[in-house]
Amino acid sequence: MSPTVFREGGFRFFFFSREEPRIHVHVTHTDGEAKLWLEPDIEIAMTCGLNSKQVAEAMSLVQQHKKEIVDAWHKHFPS
Repeated sequence: MSPTVFREGGFRFFFFSREEPRIHVHVTHTDGEAKLWLEPDIEIAMTCGLNSKQVAEAMSLVQQHKKEIVDAWHKHFPS
């Protein structure tokens, strides 16, 4: 199951799996995908197919929705 946290600007932000304990979110767009870590800071874990403008937009959206993403993470992956 890959629950969608939110959609905005042509991006879908979701949890793919718990392949690591560090909080992260996956992002898809028609042009590609990315994975962003949220802790300790928002950082790009990987990108594929997205241009630099799209990566910057995805990072900005993650910054704007960080609390929502973290709350959804803890709800989906209870400790």
